[in-house]
Amino acid sequence: MADTSDTSTPQPRAPRLEHELPVAYRSVSGFVTDFAVNLSKGGLYINTDKPLPVGTEVRLLVTLPGVHFPVDLTGRVTRTNAVGASTSQSPGMAVAFVDVDDEKRTRIEEFVERLRSELPPE
Repeated sequence: MADTSDTSTPQPRAPRLEHELPVAYRSVSGFVTDFAVNLSKGGLYINTDKPLPVGTEVRLLVTLPGVHFPVDLTGRVTRTNAVGASTSQSPGMAVAFVDVDDEKRTRIEEFVERLRSELPPE
């Protein structure tokens, strides 16, 4: 049976939470530590002057407050903003989580929802 799913239609983005989190990931020069500036259950945006190419698979170590160890995730770069690009967003890269097990996804969702409830409305 042929696959009839339409992969050209982008999936709706999960609601983003603006919050800085330390994140480490491997680049060509080794492990780099930067800050993710927004997070959702489906991914995050990392501020960096040297974004990885779109499509790059990357191992992420995300430090969530209240969790004793960083969450080890795999992601794929889906979008980049270069330094000096004419956009309102800072230079960096959007990373979508891939192959996230239920335990990690639940921890991320709980963290996002807890922060959302603690922060004042925009």
